[in-house]
Amino acid sequence: MSASLSDRRDLIADTAIATVAAAGLRGLTHRAVDTAAGLPAGSTSYYFRTRSALISACYLRLAALTVADVDRWETEHGTPGPDSVAEALATLLHHWLTGGRNRQLARFELSLEATRRPELRTDLETAGRAARSRAAALLTSLGAPDPVQAADLLVSWTDGLLYDRLAGAPAASRPAPDPGELTLVVRKMLDALLAP
Repeated sequence: MSASLSDRRDLIADTAIATVAAAGLRGLTHRAVDTAAGLPAGSTSYYFRTRSALISACYLRLAALTVADVDRWETEHGTPGPDSVAEALATLLHHWLTGGRNRQLARFELSLEATRRPELRTDLETAGRAARSRAAALLTSLGAPDPVQAADLLVSWTDGLLYDRLAGAPAASRPAPDPGELTLVVRKMLDALLAP
């Protein structure tokens, strides 16, 4: 795949994700994505023929962006230890609650759509397995007694925290926690997962 083809597909997926975050799935149409991306009419449908294909592209793009975020914080924080992992994950969560907020909102909306449309489950599950695999590798390096189970819990806890702070009942009235507060909360979770 040429760089320009890959770039165009990423632009469309990124725009579709932003569209879902802003307008929900009802607002996700090929025409709306073309307009928002500044592309000629028909461009989105050229790359993603059906709405299901466009939604699947969103899942895969969200997964790739999440992996890139995780790679970045792993690189920035060096050798993992419980303290550095807690700080790094708190920084990542803070980003997802602030600058990356729309991406997370779109991810939740798209995930709910997959519960109603089985044909979308495969790409969603692929993305979820990638997140859990990365978490298991990290928890293995920290000495977790059961890193696979711990990874499941860590991803579930992270998703729960994000959902609560972005879309839960108190989301509108509660500001995003600061990185220091998040670091303390993440460290408590890690301590629980690393306990023998």
